Amino acid sequence: MTMSAVRVMRAIGQDEFGGPEVLKVVEVARPEPGVAEVLVRVRATSVNPTDVWHRSSGGLAGRIVPLGWDVSGVVEAVGIGVTTLAVGDEVFGMPRHPAPAGTYAEYVTAPARHLVRKPAGLTHAQAAAVPLVGMTTWQAVVDTAAVRPGQRVLVHAAAGGVGHLAVQIAKARGAHVIGTARAAKHDFVRSLGADQVVDYTVEDFEKVLEPVDVVVDPVGGEYGPRSLEVLRPGGILVSLASPAEQYLAEIAAGRGLRAGFMAVEADQAGLRELAALLGAGRLRPEVSVELPLERVAEAHGLSQTGRTSGKIVLTV
Repeated sequence: MTMSAVRVMRAIGQDEFGGPEVLKVVEVARPEPGVAEVLVRVRATSVNPTDVWHRSSGGLAGRIVPLGWDVSGVVEAVGIGVTTLAVGDEVFGMPRHPAPAGTYAEYVTAPARHLVRKPAGLTHAQAAAVPLVGMTTWQAVVDTAAVRPGQRVLVHAAAGGVGHLAVQIAKARGAHVIGTARAAKHDFVRSLGADQVVDYTVEDFEKVLEPVDVVVDPVGGEYGPRSLEVLRPGGILVSLASPAEQYLAEIAAGRGLRAGFMAVEADQAGLRELAALLGAGRLRPEVSVELPLERVAEAHGLSQTGRTSGKIVLTV
């Protein structure tokens, strides 16, 4: 085996900010696991809005970083001190977030405790669709809003990547779940367990809904102030769209409500909870589009339309 075969891998890179066309396949050095890290042979990753944001403008840091945070694959090597995973384990997770992870590649290193074993009944494509949106949803619905049985939960963009898992997790917590979606996606949202669906193209949700306890909003913009109108006293709006949504906190406080932006972070405990739901069949990720890694520009273009249901997955 040649040195290049051992140390070089394909990955997705870019030389400038811009549209999907700036993304290209490059050859880079294959990483090696450090202390408490593992090397994962990537089988699948997925596209998230944060990938689009970083590609087009560099995110909060304003610089080019290796794209991709979701990963499902097989442990290829383990670093010093790893005791929880072994070579050959099938794993999935969201390593390093919010720091760059670079899962748009054939291999990626990750802290061992940022991954968990993949449920046997899940394909790598399905598993890769879960971590970032699943952890975002878990931290919004469970850790932040502490949804309880009998509460009313409104999920915006309920057919989308975050939304379709938020509906299911809120339902698993015993909530009465309402989703907003286009009419063509109502059957899909109901199949996830939603008790009610509002067509946002023809109805103003804040005018037609009874008060709710929790709003999960991955949309942002005008949806934030409008969502405050439908919250009952003591309710909470968890915004997932942008740090700019933090302005809602002061407005909400003046009305006896809670609101603000929530950033997702790596957390193995929450990831284990998601794995348990996936393994029990109580959480079903929807993979709407599956493309090979080299068609990443096409995948980003589809993501930007905002019209796909579920997740767009890249296979490696």
